[in-house]
Amino acid sequence: MKLLFLCSQNKRRSLTAEKIFNGVNGHTARSAGTENNSRIKVTVGLLGWADIIFCMEKKHAQRIKMKYQDVIEDKKLVVLNIYDDYQFMEESLIDILESEVNEFIT
Repeated sequence: MKLLFLCSQNKRRSLTAEKIFNGVNGHTARSAGTENNSRIKVTVGLLGWADIIFCMEKKHAQRIKMKYQDVIEDKKLVVLNIYDDYQFMEESLIDILESEVNEFIT
């Protein structure tokens, strides 16, 4: 399965998720941000590539629905409700991600 993780700037939450889930059980993970100043900005290509799109917050899902509705209409979209309170690869963030994401990918 191809997993896409989205947050605002693709520097902490979504990048952490990409690092911990890429290669797990044969899954491929990528990440991007929804803001213009993102490390890697979400694109039509990334959205089209993904089997499941995980958004860290509701606002990320709303942004891609507004801009890319036609691309994501047949995609599984999951809002994880993980707010921007963590550092990259922070242990508590990893624990939350594993707890929330594993039910969708096992």
